[in-house]
Amino acid sequence: MVGIIGIIAALTVLGISLVITRIATTALSLTGLSWEAARFQSRSAFTGTGFTTKEAEKIVSHPLRRKIIMMLMVARSAGFLSIIMSLILSFGSTAGDDTSRLLNFAWLLGGVGLLWILASSDYLELWMRRVIKKGLKRWTDLELHDYTDLLKLTDDYTVIELEVEKDDWLAKKTLKKCCLSEEGILVLGIYRTDGSYVGAPASDTKMYPGDIIVLYGRSKALHELDQRQAGYQGERKHEKAKDEQRQEEATQAEKDADYAKKKEQQES
Repeated sequence: MVGIIGIIAALTVLGISLVITRIATTALSLTGLSWEAARFQSRSAFTGTGFTTKEAEKIVSHPLRRKIIMMLMVARSAGFLSIIMSLILSFGSTAGDDTSRLLNFAWLLGGVGLLWILASSDYLELWMRRVIKKGLKRWTDLELHDYTDLLKLTDDYTVIELEVEKDDWLAKKTLKKCCLSEEGILVLGIYRTDGSYVGAPASDTKMYPGDIIVLYGRSKALHELDQRQAGYQGERKHEKAKDEQRQEEATQAEKDADYAKKKEQQES
């Protein structure tokens, strides 16, 4: 019985740890980091694996990001200690009983597997992101004076920083060739690897690996672009994104027409 309690305690702490890192990821994304970069930063801080110099500069130079990472470090110390103590309680209480140990191990693997499935769910991730974002804005005193507040963005539209990798669909392409505007995505600026910044880039501006692109658009579209790789599959996803944007524009046109009709009725 004591062993099962220890397993439950360990899985509970692990689940809470996943929620904490997800909250931190959402908070970091609200400061302008891309979702992938924010997730990597939060997991690195929580596990204590550290950052590269370039990634560390993004955190150290931003006061709000530093605060979030410091909170993660404190939570990490408490979380790992609780998990270790729970596992000791679980397996130490079954000394000399191999059957009980195997049963506890099976329960542990099953619980970890379930948590992994939940953590990998795209639907659950999007739902948690919306809930956490609303909670952070409503119940915390974090001053998010970044793109989100500046542009008065909604839950559907946001601004992110996306780092171009060598195998990304965007790498070594001009803005004209990418046609991101047809996906409903606007390029606000580009940070070059030499420290220079290209504001309101022209259509013939090329994006290179290592560049950080500042993008505005729907959260789902930006998240998909952040994952898109070069090659045939990337081109297919690009065409699919354009189709989805055309549907979005058609829906918006209907809403605008209804709004215009209401305004005419009010003025008449």
